[in-house]
Amino acid sequence: MAGLIDLANPTRFMRLSAALLPWMTGAAVLLLAVGLYLAWFVAPPDYQQGETIRIMFVHVPAAWLALMFYTVMSISALGTLVWRHPLADVAQKAAAPIGACFSLICLLTGAFWGKPMWGTYWVWDARLTSVLVLLLIYLGIIALWRTLDEPSRAGRAVAILTLVGFVNVPIIKFSVEWWNTLHQPASVLRLDGPSIHPSMLWPLLILAVGFTGLALALHLVAMRAEIMRRRVRTLTILEAERLDRLAAQGLPA
Repeated sequence: MAGLIDLANPTRFMRLSAALLPWMTGAAVLLLAVGLYLAWFVAPPDYQQGETIRIMFVHVPAAWLALMFYTVMSISALGTLVWRHPLADVAQKAAAPIGACFSLICLLTGAFWGKPMWGTYWVWDARLTSVLVLLLIYLGIIALWRTLDEPSRAGRAVAILTLVGFVNVPIIKFSVEWWNTLHQPASVLRLDGPSIHPSMLWPLLILAVGFTGLALALHLVAMRAEIMRRRVRTLTILEAERLDRLAAQGLPA
């Protein structure tokens, strides 16, 4: 808790994030390089799906990250509404475009995977439809941020919308268990252990960690940019108020 309080200071956050970014980015690039090599040149083709299975190595991490970033946004929304954390809405605003991108990647790679497996790019399957809804929620949140100019008012409105939309996260997770769908059930995060052969599981896990590191690095960059944007906005308002006072007094700027 003390660490979170310390990070509530934007100056401390900027200093810490500047130190972390090179290491996070380097580690993410290294893991992605190793994971992609294993996925393309070491992992064998699936006995049923053939080479098409390699889409999984991008599709699955993208799906996980789409859900993870919405969860991050929901926690940030609580930080805005309950704890009034100064950087909560910054974290939430920075996370939305990243989560939307991974949702889109998930849908596109799923379509490319589904065509040879199901014979079509799209079906109104419970899992596919709920992920599409997630993308639309992301886009709605981004639009709401752009509609409201005042950051604190926008942060509260977006926080409420984000928490309402969180109901879709468990629907996505458990849709393959609650409804009869074409989408396969979970094969990695299972109580009885993963059902994927280690030759495919390890590249998948390495790529998942690599994509996560890259996404978190992008999140830090976006948060830093938002903090700088708000500082510029504050300075611009203060300068405008100073000029107005000088004009009212008949003094030169």
